[in-house]
Amino acid sequence: MSSIKIRTKLQDDKTLVRLLIEHPMETGRRRDETTGKLVPEHFITELRVELNGQHMIKGLLSTAVSKDPYFSFRLNKAKPGDRLRVSWLDNLGQKDSTEVVIGTSMD
Repeated sequence: MSSIKIRTKLQDDKTLVRLLIEHPMETGRRRDETTGKLVPEHFITELRVELNGQHMIKGLLSTAVSKDPYFSFRLNKAKPGDRLRVSWLDNLGQKDSTEVVIGTSMD
């Protein structure tokens, strides 16, 4: 199961895209309450959004983003039937991606 949830909504000539990513987003500065030791860094470094295979967004992230980050944006070129792919990569080399078709009942 993907860590990424995508919702899209067609609004006139634009498509509203909402993303929720399950990720701990640890800064490396927080201490474990039980042991008192620092929790190691673990955060998303890169977020990519593609529309029909064409790169639309490449975001470079850091420890400044909260746990389970939420992103929202509008796409001008998207239309029903287009494929929207979202992927991320983190500082430990872990990654995930998922794809949805805009305008389907699952959006």
